[in-house]
Amino acid sequence: MVSSRRPKSTAPSGKAPGKAQRKREAAQKVATMRKEQARQERRRRILLVGAMAVIAVVLVGLAGWGLTKLPSGQKEQVALPEAATGQGTAMPPWPLPDDPVSLAENVGLRVAPMEGTSKHFHAHLDVIVNGEAVTVPANLGIHPSGNAMSELHTHDERGVLHVEAPTADKRYTLGQIFAEWDVLLDKDTLGGLEADEENTLRAYVDGELHEGDPAAIELTKHRQIALVYGPKDADVDVPAEYEFRPGE
Repeated sequence: MVSSRRPKSTAPSGKAPGKAQRKREAAQKVATMRKEQARQERRRRILLVGAMAVIAVVLVGLAGWGLTKLPSGQKEQVALPEAATGQGTAMPPWPLPDDPVSLAENVGLRVAPMEGTSKHFHAHLDVIVNGEAVTVPANLGIHPSGNAMSELHTHDERGVLHVEAPTADKRYTLGQIFAEWDVLLDKDTLGGLEADEENTLRAYVDGELHEGDPAAIELTKHRQIALVYGPKDADVDVPAEYEFRPGE
């Protein structure tokens, strides 16, 4: 007797996916997820790079602002000029040069018919050689005719250095007055005087020994500067201050 029961079919019936189909669908889902993750990662990187670029620009701007912006009440500090000096190597005393105005212009000093009023102060210079004072000439930086003068000059033989400038955008050094005087000044030389095994050239600012090139000493209000040349063991009374006249 033949059975009427049919064997179970192994072909897909369409009601439920087979194992292979499920694997394909799972693989597609994983691939889609990975693509989405990669897309999001690229987006995060783009945003990060953009943010870093913005931060860099801001930091550079702040750095530049910090270099130029000073606390309230303070003015921007202008640069100190390079150390200048004269060329003369004669022995002291050193007279007034024939043309102090051109010597002033050679080291960047302004020359005008009248004294400037934007920046006005006085410093003082003593030059002592072998215990004796050397005269600082009157009219350094002033034309012999009197119709033009440098913003850095002298009026008499007291050693008072006048800064009377038309603008307030500059600073001044001791070397500039020696350029107008046409006297060589550096760490070891004062005109024809040179430091050697027996003699020294020393610079003092407000009574304190200055290290380095004296030509680079800045001139400031009521600063007392002394250049002392002589034997190493000489005892020299170096002035720490100068009594300026009223109003100077």
